[in-house]
Amino acid sequence: MSKVRCHISISLDGYVAGPRQSEEEPLGVGGEGLHDWAIPLAAWRELHDLEGGAVSASTSVFEESTDNIGAAVMGRGMFGPVGRGPWAEDEPWNGWWGDNPPYHYPVFVVTHHPRAAVEMEGGTTFHFVTGGIESALAQAKEAAGGKDVMVWGGGQIVGQYLAAGLLDVLELHVVPILLGGGSRLLDDLGDTDVRLEQVRAVEGDGVAHLKYLVRSSGR
Repeated sequence: MSKVRCHISISLDGYVAGPRQSEEEPLGVGGEGLHDWAIPLAAWRELHDLEGGAVSASTSVFEESTDNIGAAVMGRGMFGPVGRGPWAEDEPWNGWWGDNPPYHYPVFVVTHHPRAAVEMEGGTTFHFVTGGIESALAQAKEAAGGKDVMVWGGGQIVGQYLAAGLLDVLELHVVPILLGGGSRLLDDLGDTDVRLEQVRAVEGDGVAHLKYLVRSSGR
């Protein structure tokens, strides 16, 4: 059975991106440090067409995070650009990842501003959804063809899926840094009845991987 999953790196003070996001620092000031645990891994390097790398306790966790994904959802803040707003026609923005993004499956971007789909190299196509998170998820599930749907972020969109009871699996990669500001993950959940059942904890190099099944009312 397909699942809706989220794997996301988070600082000890609860941020998934640092403050003052810019084109030079897409994850905000200090935010790149959230992924220092993954970048040295051979599995990460292979995904980005690089050779070498390490094998550690984090390897199987990382490999699982990229396995069996048929489609994904992300928020406009993660796709960019900084400032959001209507799409520029003279200089179209196609994400932070260059001509060959690392997804290689359909990605549904939740936005307030309509735009035609953008097909990239390597099998990634960005679809822009103005109908909200449920519409984006329904389209992603159909495109996934029975595989899992990944909610990649950012923090606001993950929180919305969690509060709506639409997330099945949440894995936090907790990194021992303090960002002091930026995009938080678990704000504004309101009075929703969300419960997390911890099913795994793995100690990696510079990170703790905590995996939860999401339990909420009506599920």
